[in-house]
Amino acid sequence: MENKQMTSNIMMVRPAAFGFNAETAVSNAFQQKPSQESEIEIKEAAIVEFDNMVNILRKQGIKVWVMEDTSSPVKPDAIFPNNWVSFHQDGHVITYPMLVPTRRAERSQEILTQIEQDFVVKKYSHYEQFEAAGRILEGTGSIIFDRTNKVAYACTSERTDATLLVKLCEEIGYQPVSFRAIDQNGQEIYHTNVMMMIADEFAVVCMESVQDGADKLLLTQFLRTTKKVIIDISLAQMNQFAGNMLQVKSTAGQRFTVMSASAKKALTHTQIVKIESFNPIISIDIPTIEKYGGGSVRCMMAEIFLPKR
Repeated sequence: MENKQMTSNIMMVRPAAFGFNAETAVSNAFQQKPSQESEIEIKEAAIVEFDNMVNILRKQGIKVWVMEDTSSPVKPDAIFPNNWVSFHQDGHVITYPMLVPTRRAERSQEILTQIEQDFVVKKYSHYEQFEAAGRILEGTGSIIFDRTNKVAYACTSERTDATLLVKLCEEIGYQPVSFRAIDQNGQEIYHTNVMMMIADEFAVVCMESVQDGADKLLLTQFLRTTKKVIIDISLAQMNQFAGNMLQVKSTAGQRFTVMSASAKKALTHTQIVKIESFNPIISIDIPTIEKYGGGSVRCMMAEIFLPKR
């Protein structure tokens, strides 16, 4: 079975209660506390941005499965489903341990049952059992899968346990590559998918965040060995979500790199030209979601690699 790096099938969760989450803000430096806007205004703006993103993706021939979040319990971050589940090409579904209680409630059997109506699921692995021991691994927020070469990249943080990454990689036959990445304030970067992305032929990486020489060498060697063209972004660009991208493809096979409008605005002309030499860019404006949720477009998309029914 050929390992495909990208899919045209995307799951997204339409939020019922999007908002600033004080629990997650402790480890997510990207979140900003509201000053003027009310909870209702923030939620309504996020839903408009969400629906617009779904429409933009669908217009480009990307199939989006929209799942409706439930209003109870309140889940301010339900819009970011890639942290609790991943769907793999061999029919394998993995659910993940989450750091804070409000996010653990996002794991939904109802959503998984809906997915099973259209896709073949052969096996479930439930890693949430490790939450009790404080061992956390937040899906494709924590792990960047190079599916073609079976490499799993992860920057360690309180949301990304390196030993649990090794355990998962043993189960799915991937090679783990873990390293430390820190922001301009010396704080661990909470999720790997804000500082790097892997596409079929290139990788966008904030090398400036990887300060340990051995870690930087390890990461660079793996990317070069797997023949990825490295597009290096700065910490300032990373802070505008320029690392939070995802390569997808249309049902006709056209590749795209999806990023937010703020991410694209942060890139240099040279970087944009480089990415566009591989595939066109889809940029989507989601300022409310980025500001209060502390995540961007990649976090909103859970890729479905499962076989179709």
